[in-house]
Amino acid sequence: MAELARTDLFDLHVELGAKMVPFAGYEMPVQYPMGVMKEHLHCRAQAGLFDVGHMGQVILRPKGSMEALIAGFEAMMPVAVAGLPEGRQRYGLFTNDAGGIIDDLMFANRGDHLFVVVNAGCKVGDIAHMRAKLADVAEVEEQTDRALLALQGPGAEDAISGMIHAVMAMRFMDVITAHSVFGELWISRSGYTGEDGFEISVPNAGAVGLAKALLAHPAVAPIGLGARDSLRLEAGLCLYGHDMDEGVTPVEANLSWAIQKARRAGGDRSAGFPGADVILAQLADGPARLRVGLLPEGRAPMREGVELFDRAEGGAPVGRVTSGGFGPSVEAPIAMGYVPSTLAAIDTPLWGEVRGKRLPVTVAPLPFRPSTFKR
Repeated sequence: MAELARTDLFDLHVELGAKMVPFAGYEMPVQYPMGVMKEHLHCRAQAGLFDVGHMGQVILRPKGSMEALIAGFEAMMPVAVAGLPEGRQRYGLFTNDAGGIIDDLMFANRGDHLFVVVNAGCKVGDIAHMRAKLADVAEVEEQTDRALLALQGPGAEDAISGMIHAVMAMRFMDVITAHSVFGELWISRSGYTGEDGFEISVPNAGAVGLAKALLAHPAVAPIGLGARDSLRLEAGLCLYGHDMDEGVTPVEANLSWAIQKARRAGGDRSAGFPGADVILAQLADGPARLRVGLLPEGRAPMREGVELFDRAEGGAPVGRVTSGGFGPSVEAPIAMGYVPSTLAAIDTPLWGEVRGKRLPVTVAPLPFRPSTFKR
């Protein structure tokens, strides 16, 4: 078995009393002594600091013109890259020839290059994919000398603005470069909790110092993967490898909002991406299945893998739960899963089979809790 990698904050996690678990090839903190429930609620009420240094950070540097790089990168996904202003970030999706999702990612226009953040479990494949597809137009430079932190919650701006005053002017999905005693920081106003907050790329040498400086603020507590998962689930956000994969299209995943008008039928740059025939047909006619929110009745969570039925007894499964657990902020079990589009309307009654017993569950709108991004 391959040895697990460690982020630059490993020793700090241990010092803070974290329970460490294997995740995407790394030893990562799943929770701290506060516990998952309190960590979740603390992030919603104040601010939480997450180590996301296992994610892949990549610079795409043009070999020739930025225009050629942008066109080449746009050809890898149904998302518009051209037209993204300098200093702004966007959510993207690499697709395959069948329209399936290879990975979801964030990319930012930083003037003379693009900065891309990809999922930890996919980063080796993603970097190889970008090197193959962009060989003529870009140098694909993995940033192995930088850590990545996420500071999330309503107290996030106050916690970091004492160090980096410029964050106060940032809107959701803005990106800036800021100088600090911890080195040059690449900051985006984004995250994966449904809260206002920031993701901060910092040189490895400054990572522990920055983390300790942020944790010294009275509003900030360290948060592990357990609460990160419940926070993103309440926010209705997909987890790659669970709610989406290479067998699921962006339309089926209920991510059509990420496909701009320019890439759709009749748009300025319609098609020209892998799986365009499948994805554009689904946008026009609707997919056969759809990711939906699910509210189980009672207090028992319905977790990943629970089969869904359209009747209390008999019949074959019609769908499956892909993420599920208890939502501490909504004080109820919540889940997401795939059902036929004919059963995707809000308030449709379904049944989930838990330990051989079918329990009622209702199709619900996403997100389960409104997002609080700074627009």
